Amino acid sequence: MAEYGISTGQRVAVIWDRSSPVEALKGLVDKLQLLAGDESHVSVENINQLLQSAHKESSFDVVLSGLVPGSTTVHSTEILAEIARILRPGGQVLLKEPVETTSVHESRVKTAAKLCSALTLSGLVEVKELQKESLTPEEVQSVQEHLGYQSDSLVSVQVTGKKPNFEVGSSTQLKLSFPKKTAVSEKPVVDPTAAKLWTLSASDMNDDGMDLIDSDELLDPEDLKKPDPASLRAVSCGEGTRRKACKNCTCGLAEELEQEKAKEQKKSQPKSACGNCYLGDAFRCASCPYLGMPAFKPGEKILLSEKNLHDS
Repeated sequence: MAEYGISTGQRVAVIWDRSSPVEALKGLVDKLQLLAGDESHVSVENINQLLQSAHKESSFDVVLSGLVPGSTTVHSTEILAEIARILRPGGQVLLKEPVETTSVHESRVKTAAKLCSALTLSGLVEVKELQKESLTPEEVQSVQEHLGYQSDSLVSVQVTGKKPNFEVGSSTQLKLSFPKKTAVSEKPVVDPTAAKLWTLSASDMNDDGMDLIDSDELLDPEDLKKPDPASLRAVSCGEGTRRKACKNCTCGLAEELEQEKAKEQKKSQPKSACGNCYLGDAFRCASCPYLGMPAFKPGEKILLSEKNLHDS
């Protein structure tokens, strides 16, 4: 057992499962107690009860699992993470497990490479494979009975790993070295004349001492002339025998046509002799053809019947 690195005074955890023969387990524990120097330094845990155990983190220096002769223990991800938790920083784990020599899709039994990867993912370092050996007839039968698995390409592999020299969640102060700050060079001497050239003071903004340009002097007489509306019209605006403004007219032709239309409507309206026909009977003369009709708005077109026209 010296190859396991167990010395006097170390705390050792032995993990077993239902495939472990009772006599072989007892013999392994007796040898470990002799190496550790005290019976209290060796703890025995069933793999199915390990997650419910009351072990505090960093409780053991060495964890041995699946090393009972004749056992065929398979370690899940949760078990490997728990083993890493109860190990002390710098502690060592050694486990034995049947593995496949060929890659099998969705197999319950891992390959040696996947077993090493699982140990690394659980937080262990310096994970390495120690040895491989063929399964004994008893171990083959144990795999079939306890794992319900049968294959001709199974071997037994021993893998070891080490917990880092720190606990999960621990913190430490980092020593950072920064380059020394170089002395700031003195500001260069500025020529007074150059500084004055680029300096603007309140006295420079005095209106009395500044020559201002009159904005009216920037305009020529031609700029002050009102442009001819015809020159502002588009080429197609008002073309043809019938004058018509284009859509969204901006040259003034639309307004000009509206004014002409209003003048024509005003001329076409009948003129009243007294100018009070629209006010009502109280203001109309005796010969008004609108007698008896209600008042109407100026310019509103009123239709007279033939009787009213004949009477008038």
